[in-house]
Amino acid sequence: MAVCEPMDDRRREVSARYGVNGYPSWEQALENEPFSAAVIASPAPMHIPMARGLADRGLDLLIEKPLSLKPDGIAELLETVRQKKLRVGVGFVYRVLPALQNMRAAVQSGQFGRIVQVQVTSGQNFPFYRPAYRDIYYADPAQGGGLIQDSLPHQLNAVEWFAGPATKVVVDASHEVLDGVEVEDTLNLIARHGSVMSSISVNQHQYVNEFVITVLCTEGAVRWELNGQRWLAAREIGGDWTEMESFVHERDDYYIRQAEAFLDLLDGRADPLCSLDDGISTLMSTLAILKSRKTGSWETVQPVNI
Repeated sequence: MAVCEPMDDRRREVSARYGVNGYPSWEQALENEPFSAAVIASPAPMHIPMARGLADRGLDLLIEKPLSLKPDGIAELLETVRQKKLRVGVGFVYRVLPALQNMRAAVQSGQFGRIVQVQVTSGQNFPFYRPAYRDIYYADPAQGGGLIQDSLPHQLNAVEWFAGPATKVVVDASHEVLDGVEVEDTLNLIARHGSVMSSISVNQHQYVNEFVITVLCTEGAVRWELNGQRWLAAREIGGDWTEMESFVHERDDYYIRQAEAFLDLLDGRADPLCSLDDGISTLMSTLAILKSRKTGSWETVQPVNI
């Protein structure tokens, strides 16, 4: 095991804390040690070039979200992964949460009927969680900055987990609150996933950190809430929500569960929580949303040409 980090101070700190060797690049690490898998947590523009280089060498991969900021190199990566039969996951961390997993399983069982619509409301105070937001990638769209590339993929990927890939989208997004940056921080999105409708309202400046997913079906409805880590169901017309399950998680638990799920994938005991195909789907939906912001119109989500 080793860590690759070009910043000297950070590399030495992590290496000492966890008792692993540190290298300034993944190429140097591979020259000195044998590896079978890698976690890519670099800035978003580097994800695909690094993934392609590592996949060419036969390494299984966990790639942090978003998968990329553009489709370049995606088809080639997918071809290599399939030819070499590599195990690859994309790090959309909300998929590790048991309340959301169990709610999805209940919907997939058919007990609530057919999905008609998915509604999402989400927001947090980004300056509170990322005080240095003006000085990091967030201020620059070319580095993955702005709500559409930074936060929205989480909500969008969760919706696609329930409703399938988005097929067309239209968005209204703007900069409203955050000081010192010009990127969008407030957004309303409407999408189609074939016959299923969805809407996402998200911002990066509200006081309460929340994420709520409501799935409306023909024979009932379900709702997942980040606060309380619980899911609820409604089965009676004119009735109320009934809590089905709730869990207690610390924030680090998300990433520990994600790491454990990746190890299970490497051992062949589980499928990826978010497959490469699912990560590609969310990327292509995000690119259509960026286009819709410029045109102000509905945009069709384009497939990756393989």
